[in-house]
Amino acid sequence: MSTRYGTTRTELGELLEGWGEPRYRADQVWRALYRERRPLASATSLPRSLRDRLEAALPPAFEERLVQASADGLTVKWLYTGAGGAEVETVLMRYPGRATVCVSSQAGCAMGCTFCATAQGGFVRGLDAGEIVEQVLRAAHASEQPVTNVVFMGMGEPLANFDATWAAVERLHADVGISARRITVSTVGVVPGMRRLAEQDLPVTLAVSLHAPDDALRETLVPLDRRYPIAEVLHAARAVARRRGRRVTFEYACIAGVNDCPEHAGRLAGLLAGFDAPGGPHVNLIPLNPTAGFPGRASDPARVAAFARVLRGHGLGVTVRRNRGTDIDAACGQLRARAGDGRDPSGTMAR
Repeated sequence: MSTRYGTTRTELGELLEGWGEPRYRADQVWRALYRERRPLASATSLPRSLRDRLEAALPPAFEERLVQASADGLTVKWLYTGAGGAEVETVLMRYPGRATVCVSSQAGCAMGCTFCATAQGGFVRGLDAGEIVEQVLRAAHASEQPVTNVVFMGMGEPLANFDATWAAVERLHADVGISARRITVSTVGVVPGMRRLAEQDLPVTLAVSLHAPDDALRETLVPLDRRYPIAEVLHAARAVARRRGRRVTFEYACIAGVNDCPEHAGRLAGLLAGFDAPGGPHVNLIPLNPTAGFPGRASDPARVAAFARVLRGHGLGVTVRRNRGTDIDAACGQLRARAGDGRDPSGTMAR
């Protein structure tokens, strides 16, 4: 049986034709699901009997296991269970007039980044395009604001699941109507995937998780650095930027006493000074989201601010990201880890 968002437009038409429905019904269903972003139950342009039949024939790929909302109500996180018991997390971040959805591309992750809760939980499988698109649309159903942005920064390494990731990007752009320029694909430095990304037509934004200014330190945080060192990652990122004409963002998790010294900032500035690509490099400084499997802690705000000043002094664009949803374990992998030991984010037993 196909899933609701894993079914192609052609397959939907064939299904409805087999039920004796008029041809225009397929257009109505497709428009309700994708352009109007409605759950089937509320797609009132369709007869109720047809909605009920479609819900039975095309179930969602995921069952909701847990949902948590932040105290301010602006961040919501879901833990879903899919085929084979795969657990997947999705985060909705609401802002005035718009919303962003952070999607998972895999259940778990095989990259082994030492500070990441997803990596600590191991790898299960890659998601298919329908499962990725479903995360966006189910979050849109719960959002008062229109979903305008999608970031592939949830569980998994998107470029290690390239075909499904790119198929989802194309569907989000063509079917859901989200501008490719508002879709960000993140990677820890899967160089072959970055090279493939440079060959695609849609101008998505690339975000590279760097986290260190040199290979000696980076390989202790991001083991993939042993296969694809920083020089290769930057070369591939430059190729993407030049092909797309888009600025590349470099993510940098600030870990107290590990990678947040002024010397680290100076070396990072020197490293990125030669990144001659359209828009130049931009650095996102992210205070570490602590996890049970990693002893490090977040750099304090003053330390992060000092780090940012060094980078700006070298002419680099810098954003200090405010972590959202820390009260609901909104960083990737954290809610799954809590649920796995039977506790909700507040430490009580999950229901």
